[in-house]
Amino acid sequence: MAARITELVLDCTDPERLAGFWAEVLGYEVLDRDEVSVEIGELDGRTTLLFLRNPDRKLQKLRLHIDVRATDRTQDEELERLLALGATRVDIGQAEDASWYTLADPEGNEFCLLSGRADP
Repeated sequence: MAARITELVLDCTDPERLAGFWAEVLGYEVLDRDEVSVEIGELDGRTTLLFLRNPDRKLQKLRLHIDVRATDRTQDEELERLLALGATRVDIGQAEDASWYTLADPEGNEFCLLSGRADP
């Protein structure tokens, strides 16, 4: 017997806004919501992201972050889409010639856009 990840939980000040951003990034649906949280994922609900209201603001680099890859476009085209959705480019000390882009979501949580494509 083994365990598996069923939810990734992100504390945030605005669950609706952050869940909306990540739902657009990942093509996920809202699966559940209440007054303090919004859960998104694919309809099978296998692994979900749960955005939990917390009044504390992020103060430092995350120790765990999300990596994404485009499924149907180039890395540069996906970068433009993510920036249009509200992501920002950030410098956390990555090399200038890195094969990925380091970004932050609307609440400043770092994530990376990797090169290559992922299966949809």
